[in-house]
Amino acid sequence: MSWALQDAKARFSEVVKRAQTEGPQEVTVRGEPAVVVISQEEFSALQRGQKATPKKSIVDHLLDGPAWPDDFVEMVNARSKEPGRDIEF
Repeated sequence: MSWALQDAKARFSEVVKRAQTEGPQEVTVRGEPAVVVISQEEFSALQRGQKATPKKSIVDHLLDGPAWPDDFVEMVNARSKEPGRDIEF
């Protein structure tokens, strides 16, 4: 079933009940599809069906990449730890 936003707001309880008993309820804004209200049961089924991979942090991404060359690691470790250092341009 499709609902105009104004109607969906005014009859939200009915939208929710129909989503639970009849299936997804589409809500439109200015005649264009905007959102779909679905039951928790359907939502859970969708989540189980997807194999969502958690987003990696930048650290995980760097550590999962190729190994860094030893000379690069030595250069990084040898640089000054001072927060302010001179940089040549």
